[in-house]
Amino acid sequence: MHKNYLIAAIIFGALAVALGAFGAHALEKITADPKILHGYQTAVQYQFYHALALLVVGILAEKFPGRWIKWAAACFISGIILFSGSLYLLTFLKIQENAAIRFVGPVTSLGGMFFIAGWLFLLIAVLRKK
Repeated sequence: MHKNYLIAAIIFGALAVALGAFGAHALEKITADPKILHGYQTAVQYQFYHALALLVVGILAEKFPGRWIKWAAACFISGIILFSGSLYLLTFLKIQENAAIRFVGPVTSLGGMFFIAGWLFLLIAVLRKK
């Protein structure tokens, strides 16, 4: 197992729970806009899914060592930061009616590409195991 991946997974998982609680209780008092709330909920869900994926990668790193498993972990971490992080930022910017929204939106897609790449690298790591 790779301790650093496990630590990152645990931190991202705990943050997902905390941010989810914020979204369910405090954010709904700030805005009732269903699009804003849905975007925030999507950020929390994908962060949690990929924190669990990173946890699996940390456990599998011992059985499937090598660069592919490392790239999978790096992509999941990058995806969480870019995808979920940009959606959290978009939530804040939309509530503030800030024009910077147009600059942050494309980052979400980039984060999604990192998620896809992470899953593909994980597949390669498993398939290349001798």
